[in-house]
Amino acid sequence: MVTSRWSAAPTARPVSLRRRGPVLERAILEAALEQLSTVGWSGLTMEGVAAGAQTGKAAVYRRWPSKEDLVADALQSALPDLDEADDHGSIREDLYQLCRRLREAMFSKPGFALRSVLHECDNASAERFHGVILNHVIEPSTRLFKEVVHRGIERGDVRPDATGDLIFDVIPGLMMYRSKVCASEWQDEDIARMIDQVMVPLLGRYPR
Repeated sequence: MVTSRWSAAPTARPVSLRRRGPVLERAILEAALEQLSTVGWSGLTMEGVAAGAQTGKAAVYRRWPSKEDLVADALQSALPDLDEADDHGSIREDLYQLCRRLREAMFSKPGFALRSVLHECDNASAERFHGVILNHVIEPSTRLFKEVVHRGIERGDVRPDATGDLIFDVIPGLMMYRSKVCASEWQDEDIARMIDQVMVPLLGRYPR
């Protein structure tokens, strides 16, 4: 039998869009960050994360048995690396540029996610994130502030005894307080004012 040239062409088989392994895990982690940055810790649900990742709830629970486990891994995978502080030639400029980097991290999607965790979850839940916050936020930022201050001491624009632990808490404390309590978004001029009015006088060499 001769087939008509007008016969319908064979139908192509649909391509499966099902994701597995690391690809699916990355989609779930990104969906968790998206939920944290939009609806916060209190509004995040495993069902909502599954919907955002376009997968089933069972796929989420199979990998992360609790909301706390999922959020801890999502934060750990997304928080930026704070590796080194560039030398801009003066303590004022070094601190200013470093604070701008921290500001960008604070207002990134992972930053919003982290702040929703810090501001909303109870003490028992917050304990689950202690290691993530310590290893990816507190220790790296403190190390960079120390690097900048010690470089300033070597350069001669920071007094030699300006190395107490409380000194390295001033900028993170101010930035977190004014962000949370005063809703400050830390524009460049706000950072400059903090450096010029607080940090440079605090760190500067005593007059002879």
